[in-house]
Amino acid sequence: MRFCSLGSGSSGNALVIESRCGTTTSRVLVDCGFSQRELQVRLARVGLAVDDLDAVFVTHEHADHVGSALTLPRRHGIPLWASRGTWRALGEPALPPGLLRCARDGQPIGVGSLQLCPFTVPHDALEPLQLSCTDGHRRLGVLTDAGSSTAHLLAELQHCDALVLECNHDREMLAKSRYPASLKARIDGPHGHLANDTAAQILVQCQHAGLRYVVAAHLSEHNNHPALAAGALALACGARPSEIVVANAASGVGWLSLL
Repeated sequence: MRFCSLGSGSSGNALVIESRCGTTTSRVLVDCGFSQRELQVRLARVGLAVDDLDAVFVTHEHADHVGSALTLPRRHGIPLWASRGTWRALGEPALPPGLLRCARDGQPIGVGSLQLCPFTVPHDALEPLQLSCTDGHRRLGVLTDAGSSTAHLLAELQHCDALVLECNHDREMLAKSRYPASLKARIDGPHGHLANDTAAQILVQCQHAGLRYVVAAHLSEHNNHPALAAGALALACGARPSEIVVANAASGVGWLSLL
């Protein structure tokens, strides 16, 4: 099992999860916050094409996560998983028969040798979901858009071999930014985005001896800095900042293997 980020930030988000079982390879694209052309370019960087994908999972309806996701079932016949709330928020778009799949909190989704486990999170969307994913041997936890920590999401992120955690903003940088007060309140509110310190608190409660990778994701270009995010997470888990992987908007993160 391995994963990579095609890009992570307010301009677009996409994560590929891959599992190989014998001669069969299963791949899921989590979010698709880029145009079809840009998606193809970013997939090519990691040695893939759109037709290599077996499914796409959309966490919520915001543009930096949806992008060209609806194009994948329409042009390529790739099944799209999303919550009913996300589908309604997108305007209940028509897709080819059988390609729209309903994702629900706590109901596992099988895609080849991969099993996705969606869970609800507090975020300013209609029915947002994040997820953990396993191939039966290793487990990846993904939390890229949430305003606060909950007992439910903490339970879903236990015993992961790798965690992709939103570190959207540094509170001091956000407070000093030129953003309007209303926007600052939304970002830093309980249904906005995770600050570095909140992400660090989540990591403390999910840390265990088998955790191999911690990836800081969805950093704000204006209200955070990679060194601040890496430092906060490193302090939380007793690591060096250089051991924290930071995904960026331009190139994401290359393949990380959980073998």
